Parts: sequence; C-alpha cells; structure tokens
Amino acid sequence: MYPRDHARTNPDKPAFIMSGSGETVTFGELEDRANQTAHALRALGLQIGDTFAIFAENTPRFFEICWAAQRAGLYFVAISSRLTAPEVEYIINDSGSRLLIASHGLGSVATAVAETTDCEAYWSIDGDIEGFTAFKQILTDYPTTPIADEHAGAAMLYSSGTTGRPKGIRPALPADPAIDASNALMMIANAFFRASTDGVYLSPAPLYHAAPLAWCMTMTRYQNTIIIMEKFDAETFLSLVETYKITHTQLVPTMFVKMLKLPEDVRKKYDVSSLRAAVHAAAPCPIPIKEQIIDWWGPVVEEYYAGSEGNGMTWASSEQWLQHKGTVGYPVWGELHICNEDGDEVETGEEGQVYFGGTPVPKYHNDKEKTAGALNPKHQDWSSLGDIGRVDGDGFLYLTDRKAFMIISGGVNIYPQEAENVLITHPSVADVAVIGVPDEEFGEAVKAVVQPINGLEPSEELAEELLEYCQSQLAKIKCPRSVDFDPELPRHPTGKLYKRLVRDRYWGNASSRIV
Repeated sequence: MYPRDHARTNPDKPAFIMSGSGETVTFGELEDRANQTAHALRALGLQIGDTFAIFAENTPRFFEICWAAQRAGLYFVAISSRLTAPEVEYIINDSGSRLLIASHGLGSVATAVAETTDCEAYWSIDGDIEGFTAFKQILTDYPTTPIADEHAGAAMLYSSGTTGRPKGIRPALPADPAIDASNALMMIANAFFRASTDGVYLSPAPLYHAAPLAWCMTMTRYQNTIIIMEKFDAETFLSLVETYKITHTQLVPTMFVKMLKLPEDVRKKYDVSSLRAAVHAAAPCPIPIKEQIIDWWGPVVEEYYAGSEGNGMTWASSEQWLQHKGTVGYPVWGELHICNEDGDEVETGEEGQVYFGGTPVPKYHNDKEKTAGALNPKHQDWSSLGDIGRVDGDGFLYLTDRKAFMIISGGVNIYPQEAENVLITHPSVADVAVIGVPDEEFGEAVKAVVQPINGLEPSEELAEELLEYCQSQLAKIKCPRSVDFDPELPRHPTGKLYKRLVRDRYWGNASSRIV
C-alpha cells in the first residue's frame, strides 16, 4: 500500500487531479518526481531527521514534495498560505528548517521571509520567485530511481499556543524505517472510513491543514485518485462529486452549512449517490446541520475527534450519531478518560477534561511547559488537547467546552492570545479579551471585547482602526471580525481576567459552549 506499488501496477492511473485547471499527475509521474526530489534534497545536504518547510497553495507539487520527504526520512513543515511574513519567519526559525519551498502565488511574502531567515536554499514552485531557484529546473538534474538510504519521514505540524506563538508538534520518526509500513490512520481508514483501492477522494480544504494532508496521503496509499479543489465552493463541490463519482471526502461543518444554504433546486441538481463516506472533524457540528446533511446524503456521514498531536481519536458513524446526537464518537485510538482538575476520573455523565491514554503523549517543540501542561497531573501517560466533555453510559464522548479558550472558526484552530498580544499594544487599548462567539455559518466567530483607555469614547471608527491594526500584524483569519467595547473588563485584583464571564454574555446557558 504505497505509491511506488501503484506506479508499478497502474502507472497511468491519475494520482491527483486539480479540479480547476484539470492538471493531472499519474502514479508513475508521482513516483518519478518524488524520487527526483528526494535526490535533490540529499544533494542539498538534508539527511535523515532534518527539516524543511513548504509554503504553498493547493498544488500537485505539494504532494510530490511530501512523498519525497516521506521516503527520505525528513520532517516537512506545511505552513499556512494565509500567514504573514513574520509568522512564516518564526515557524521556519523555530522548526530549524534548512530549506523553504514556496509557491509563485505567495512570492511577495516568501521574498520577505527570505530576507530575514537563513535557510541554506530557497526553491520556487508553479512559477518564479525573485532570488529563489526554480524547483522544475532542479528536478532535471536528478534520476527517477530511488535514493539509496530511504527511510520513513513525517510531517511536523504547527498548532498555535496559548502563549501567542505557534507550537511545533515533532513526532519521533517511525520506529519502522520502511517507507511502506502501515500506520494507525491507514488501519482506521480501512476499518471505519471504508477505504478501498477503487475509491475516488475529493479534498476541498487547504492542504497545509493536518487533516487534509493526512487523509490525502492515506487515500493515495489506497490507490485512490485525489481530486484537489484549489478553493472550496459549495456548488462546485457538488458538481465534482457527480462528475468524478466521488466515493470519499473530508469536510468541516461550515462546508455543510454553505451547501445547505444553496437553493433547493441547485442542491437537487447534483447526484451525490456515489458517496460511501464523508468524514468531518475539526469542529463540532450543530445537531440540526448534521441531521439535514444525513437526511440529504444518507448514512454516509462519519465524524471523528482528534488533534494534530496524534494522541487519540474518537469516531461515530451516521447510525451511531443518530442514536447519540451531539456526540463526537467513541474511542478508536487510545483510552478515554474524563478527569477533574486534580486529575481524578469523574463519574459517567459528569463534565471534566478529556484525556487519552495508551497512546504516545504529545511533545511540543521547544516548549516544555506546554508539553507538561498537556499531561494529567496524576497519570503522566494520559494527555489532553485541552477540551472539556462528558461520556455517556455507552462510552460516547460529547464536547462541551475548551479549557484554553481556543476558538474553532470554520474548522480552523485560533488561539486568542495571538490577537490579544497585538491589540494590547495599540495606544487606545487599556485591556482586551478575544473570544469565540456563536456564528451560524462558521460555528464560532472571533470577537474582540476592548476596554478603551480612560477618556476615550468607543466608536465605529475606533473599532475599524483596531481591526486594521490587528490585520497588519497577523493573518486575517486570526484577527477579530468584530469589536465590542466594555468600560471595564472583569479582572481579579491579582490581574487574572475572568474570560468565562465575558464569553457567557454571548453564549448564555447553552448546553455546549463550542457549538
């Protein structure tokens, strides 16, 4: 179950098709280009355990590079295409990336990054970038045969931290160096996602995200053709399902919302009966939305709860979810433990922090404090993503809150500390709390509640100024979409902000404060 095997048995089968341009890469071409890229990485001096970064929009080159790293024993860091130059610079420096590969469309940011980082090389894909070496030209210098010292590599993903800086998740390289060794996600895909070698997989999300990246590479192992959307559009998604007879796909709830908002005649226009499994994750799905999508597509909607940390996973089929509405599933990877603040397990049905046991604990790169904070105080082999939830009598998990005030908007993890750290430096801001508030389309929207300096009256002009100020320093998706003003934010005399009181104004007494 490896692209090389498929290149031998079915070299002309499409491995990837770009939905917009129609550009196609066959399994034979993928094998040749991944081998050439692996040779180029070795020639640059990258050895097993070294790191490099990819900064690109959705493109077939993305996976040609990832599969090269996977067979060269390298860590590849997929950087969000929405980040600003300072944010990209930080990730490159923190990860120790020796090479930056950037796409032409992100050239202006990539050029600025190259001026402030010390990578040994800078390569461009899908067009030229000033000062970068064209990736296409590099490949012509190397053979299409495998490198001599192949070893399984791994993705190094970055998840924002409560201290305001993204934190790298750097797993140990696989104990089995064989590049075609099976892994946990492959087994889960087979057992729960109904993966098979005759499937066609549709990927509608940015490839730098953990889930699209992992699922695409897993389904490639299963010899699926991957249809890659350059950008999600609700009607286009449905048309692609019909055109390519899509069997499997992975989405986030906000995509369901956008499709459900299409006019009824548009929704009925497309045949989606080829779907065998449509899995969603990244954010809890509102119950009415999930009910409607199952009613429309049938019992093919799967759901899981997991994180980039890879420390556990729950899963729920449509049938199971309909019997336990609101659940994010039962454990299929790791043991589930719901604990109080002392680290002791609570009774069935009681809320507590969600921990996974029996799996590798996450290790955050260059952040021992965050690594320690993810562990149960009494069971150091139990780890948590920071969510609060409860388990019912059948063992199904329900998420009810987030300990660290992380916001999930449209399936994207946003940590408010980053925006708070920027806004507090504005001369008109005395205090600020950035929170997630209910949003019909995105699940949560980012809002700033600002306490102006003494004597300054709130105004729409000030709100707009603060939004622009934040966007000048952070990716727009991390910044508030709106600003409210408060004459005095609720703080304890010790200085601790009672953010829960601020959030409760917007969430009220909802049973779940994350949906």
